[in-house]
Amino acid sequence: MTIHLANPRRLAYGAVADVWTPPPPVDYEAWAVANIVFSERESPTFKGPFNPRNFPFFTEIYRALGPSDPCRIVTIKKSAQCGGTILANVFTLGSQALDPSDFLYCHPTEDNARRWSKIKLKQMLRGTTALADVFPEKSRDGADNILFKERADGRGAILISGANSPASLSQVTMPKQVQDDLSKWEMNAAGDPESQADSRSQACEFAKVLKISTPLVMPGCRITKNYEQGSQEQFYFPCPHCGHEQTLELENFLDNLDEDEPERSHFVCAECGCAIEEHHRPAMLLKGRWIAKNPKAARYHRSFDIWSAYSLLQSFERIARAWLSAKGDPKKEQVFYNDVAGRAYQVKGEAPPWEALRKRADENGHKRGVVPAWAFVVTVGVDVQDGWLAWQAVAWGREGRRAVIDYRHIKDAAIDTPTSSHPRLDELLASKWRGETGREFGVDMLAIDGNYMTEEVWGWAKRHPVSKVIMVRGVDGDDKPLLARVKKERNRKTGKLLRYSSRFYHFASWVMKWALYRHLAKDDPLTYGFVAFPKEMGDDFFQELTAEHRVLKKGKGGEVRYVWEVQDGQRNEGLDTMLQAEAAAIKFGVRDMAPGRWDQIERERAAPPDQGQLDIEDMLTPAAAPVAPEPPCETKQDDTPSPPPAPPPAQKPRRAMADFAASLNRK
Repeated sequence: MTIHLANPRRLAYGAVADVWTPPPPVDYEAWAVANIVFSERESPTFKGPFNPRNFPFFTEIYRALGPSDPCRIVTIKKSAQCGGTILANVFTLGSQALDPSDFLYCHPTEDNARRWSKIKLKQMLRGTTALADVFPEKSRDGADNILFKERADGRGAILISGANSPASLSQVTMPKQVQDDLSKWEMNAAGDPESQADSRSQACEFAKVLKISTPLVMPGCRITKNYEQGSQEQFYFPCPHCGHEQTLELENFLDNLDEDEPERSHFVCAECGCAIEEHHRPAMLLKGRWIAKNPKAARYHRSFDIWSAYSLLQSFERIARAWLSAKGDPKKEQVFYNDVAGRAYQVKGEAPPWEALRKRADENGHKRGVVPAWAFVVTVGVDVQDGWLAWQAVAWGREGRRAVIDYRHIKDAAIDTPTSSHPRLDELLASKWRGETGREFGVDMLAIDGNYMTEEVWGWAKRHPVSKVIMVRGVDGDDKPLLARVKKERNRKTGKLLRYSSRFYHFASWVMKWALYRHLAKDDPLTYGFVAFPKEMGDDFFQELTAEHRVLKKGKGGEVRYVWEVQDGQRNEGLDTMLQAEAAAIKFGVRDMAPGRWDQIERERAAPPDQGQLDIEDMLTPAAAPVAPEPPCETKQDDTPSPPPAPPPAQKPRRAMADFAASLNRK
C-alpha cells in the first residue's frame, strides 16, 4: 500500500502565493459591461446592457477612479442629463464588487438622499445580480435600510447622507465617496459641508473622492471652483473633414445658429470651416481624447468638463431651441447655462450707479402714477416694518418689461394694530392708476411681506381673495425656485402647525436680485426685461433699489460663501418691494404668459375708455382746462395712492414701446 504524504513546504508556498497574488485590475467600465443592464424605467433611451460606446468620454474618468491612477480627487463639471448619475452609480456599486470598503454617497439634503436611495440605488441593486447576495433586499439585522446598506459579509457598507445634516458627516471614515450635486450644497449648522465630507477620507492615503455636479452661479460655484483647482481636462476630437483636433464650444454653436431654422444647427471646424453636424458626432466621440489645461494637478486632482453637445441624449436642435427660448431672460439663461451648457452663470453682484438710473428716469421716464401704454398688468409689493409700511406698484408688459408706477411709505400703520393698518391696506388694494391711453388699471395681484409678524399679516390677507392677495417671504440660495408654496409653518408661540391654504409663498430673493440688476443695466426699452422709471421719484427710491451687493463672507469656522448684503447706512425697502411685486407678477402668470393671452389682455385693457354720449348742455359748454396734478410727494411721505391724473391723448398700444425707443434715439 502506498502512502501519500502532503508536502508542507508546498502547502506553505501555496498559501503565501494566494495571499501575495495581486488582485485583478479594478476596471469599472468592464465591470459595468459585464453586470449592468438598464431597464426601460432606468434608461428609456439606452435600455439593455451597459454600452460604453454611448458615453465614450467616460472611459478615461472610470480609469481615473480606479486605484491605478494616483489622483485622489476626481471632479466632473457637467450638464444635466449627460449620464453623470450612471457614472456615479457604477463607481458606487463597482467598488463594492471589485474593491469592497465603506462608501459615502452624499447629496445636498437628506430628502434628496432618501429619494435617490429609493428610486436609483434600489433599482440598480435589484438589477445587478453580481451584488444580489452581497446586498440582500430584506435583512433581519437592520443592515439594509434607506440610508445605510451594509454588505452581508461585513466587508463594507454604503452610507447615504445629506449635506444639510452635520451628524451624518461625522464619526465615520470613508475610503471612497461621491459628493453629488455639489453646487447645491449649502452651509449647515456646523459650517461648510464640503470640508466636513472631505475630512471623512482624510485618514485614507489612497482615497477616491468623486465630486460631480451641474454648475450654478459665479462667483461662489463649488463645482466650478473644484474644476479650476484640478487638471481642467476637456474632450478633444478630430474634425470629420480635416482631422483637426478641437472641442465643441458653445460660442461656435451660437455664432452659426440660424434662429429661423434651429433644426439645422451645427458647429463649424476652426481649421477648415466645414460644418460639423449631429450625424458626425457618434464617430467623432469614439476618436476623442481628454487633454488637460493644467496637467501639473493631475497627480492629485483630475477635473473634467463635459456638456450636452457631447451627449447622445441631447440633439443639436434641442440645444438650439433651449437657447432661443432662454435668450434675454437672466433667469432662463441661468438654467440654460447650467443645465445645457454645463457652465456657471456669471451674476451681476453690483447694481448700476443709482445716479445713472435717476438721470435716465428724469430724461426719459414716464409720468409718476401713470401706467405706460405698453404695460397691461399691475402688481403691488408691500414690505412690513415696525409701525409703518412701504409699497411699490409695478406695471408689466410683454417680454418681461416692467415700469415702476409709484413707490411710497405709509406711516403710523402698524400691522399688529388692525385699526391703523387694515383700512390703509384695503385702500391700497382698491387703488386705480390711469394709463397713458386713458383707461384705469386696478391691482391684479398684491404680495405682502409675511416674514415679519406673519400671523398679523395673515389676519389682513385672509380677508381678501387668494386671487388678489398672497403672502411672500424671500429665501436665500442660488438654486431656489422663483416661487414655491410654503408647505409647513408653525405658530411661534404655541408651536402648532399652521396651514395658510394656497396663500403663503417663498420667492428666490437671491436669484431675483441679480436678475434685476442685470435688467437695470439695460438702456434699450425694447430689450427683454427693460425696467422703466417715472420722473420725479427722488434719490431715496433709487438708493434703496440699489442698496444691496453680493459679497464674500467668512463664517466662524473659516468657511466662505457669497451672500447679499445691504451696504452700510442704506435702506432697502425699494428693492424689497420691487421683488415682492415681481413675486406677485409670477403668481399672476406674467412670466410664462402665452402670446395669445397677452393679445387678449391687450384687447381688453389697451383701448381708451368709451366716452359715452354727451348731453346737449355739455356740447354747448366750452371744455374746461385740465387741472394740473399736484407735485408728487416724497417717497417717505405718509400717503395712499394719489388720484389718477387727467388722461392724456390716446396712443396706439402696440406702437407704444417703439415710439418710446425712437424718442430715446432722437435724444
